[in-house]
Amino acid sequence: MYEALEGRPMTVRYLDPPLHEFVPTEEEDIKALAEDMGITVEEVKAKCDALHEFNPMMGHRGCRLAVTYPEIARMQTRAVMEAAIEVSREKGYTITPEIMIPLVGEKKELKYVKDIVIEEAEAVKKEMNSEIKYKIGTMIEIPRAALLANEVAEDREFFSFGTNDLTQMTFGFSRDDAGKFLDSYYKSMIYESDPFARLDQNGVGQLVKMAVEKGRKTRPELKCGICGEHGGDPSSIEFCHKAGLDYVSCSPFRVPIARLAAAQAALSNPDIDKEGKDDGIAADIDVEEIKEKAKKAATEAAKVGKEVAKEASRIGKEAAKVGKEVAKAGVAGIKAGVAEAKKAYNENKK
Repeated sequence: MYEALEGRPMTVRYLDPPLHEFVPTEEEDIKALAEDMGITVEEVKAKCDALHEFNPMMGHRGCRLAVTYPEIARMQTRAVMEAAIEVSREKGYTITPEIMIPLVGEKKELKYVKDIVIEEAEAVKKEMNSEIKYKIGTMIEIPRAALLANEVAEDREFFSFGTNDLTQMTFGFSRDDAGKFLDSYYKSMIYESDPFARLDQNGVGQLVKMAVEKGRKTRPELKCGICGEHGGDPSSIEFCHKAGLDYVSCSPFRVPIARLAAAQAALSNPDIDKEGKDDGIAADIDVEEIKEKAKKAATEAAKVGKEVAKEASRIGKEAAKVGKEVAKAGVAGIKAGVAEAKKAYNENKK
């Protein structure tokens, strides 16, 4: 990743999924793991069962893994730092690793994990005789972290709002299961849109704005952004601009749309400063430059759209071709089956 980015900023989110997602479920895989570890199959199964959780999305995941198993954070820190130092020396890039600790809800929790990260990072720097700099930040995914952002910012250099988790924890329903009942909410006009696709500006959005304001009172230079599906939604991007966020992160296919939406938000709200306040002046904004970027983003979006359409057409043709072959094979199979049936019938008749 460092080589591909050629010195551009890269944020590495530490392991977030529940531990049970990393263990095998198939019998053959369980046996193979038992052999590799030199333990019995029963011991592996017992551990897998012990890691099972009834509500894993609110369970043993995120920074909680590093609290119970500090070696996980150490392993990741060593990988991030060693790779950064090696690539910077081989390619000549100036790399500043950005380490993001997920699912923090308590200041002391962050400090515990951050101390582990710093200790390991400094050890790697000493071993490799490097003076590389690095940053440590966190994801704001738990409402409590947003409410106490002024405290959380004391040990952070950047915030990244994980709006997928922040949305489900604020609304109190799982994004994996909400699809079963949200349609009824749309039909009844309770919700106008999917809160996991378009940011809930009145509720979740207020937590984001509050956290940005509180965080920057403690640390004025605090970099703030969001990551998740909302990062590719135009209306959510405009809200982020007004809230004073520095960036949005989204899936690769949404990048052209996100860039265009960000440019449009800047043009529509030229008086918004970094803290999300209306200064009534736009002296530091080059409108012509933004227009040019918007035009470029629109062209790029159109180009990507054409490529996607072209690829979709190609896949469609391939699918049709395969479909014909399957149909042919099916007909041949039916014919063969009929022939066999006739043969068997004649033999039985005799």
